[in-house]
Amino acid sequence: MTENKDCPKPGDLIEIQRGPYKQWALYVGDGYVIHVTPLDEGSPSLPASSGSIHSKKAKVKKELLEVVARNYKWHVNNKCDCDRVPFPVEEIIWHAEQWIGRVVPYGLFDSNSEDFVTMLRYGDGFSEQV
Repeated sequence: MTENKDCPKPGDLIEIQRGPYKQWALYVGDGYVIHVTPLDEGSPSLPASSGSIHSKKAKVKKELLEVVARNYKWHVNNKCDCDRVPFPVEEIIWHAEQWIGRVVPYGLFDSNSEDFVTMLRYGDGFSEQV
């Protein structure tokens, strides 16, 4: 479900409202996003949920936006474009694709999904949701 009628464009940041917190992804085109999925120690990757937010690692995946968002509301949120200059779209996508399959540090308060996608779009990872 989307909160706006606009279709995302490659390089856009997607904010997914998941209960009390937000998950972020980077739209790369053709319905796909690149995002981080928290891992529980010794188990396969899990979708981001309140039970997995304490994980210390995450895997970078490319999946369909509809699969990642499920029934949660989402919208395009390039909120920092007025303060920061995003990289060119081709560069954003190229860098994002280099991360697919990697395991990265993850935490609710730092190295979270918002940090990851803002790093890809602006070159500087940061999160305002904590």
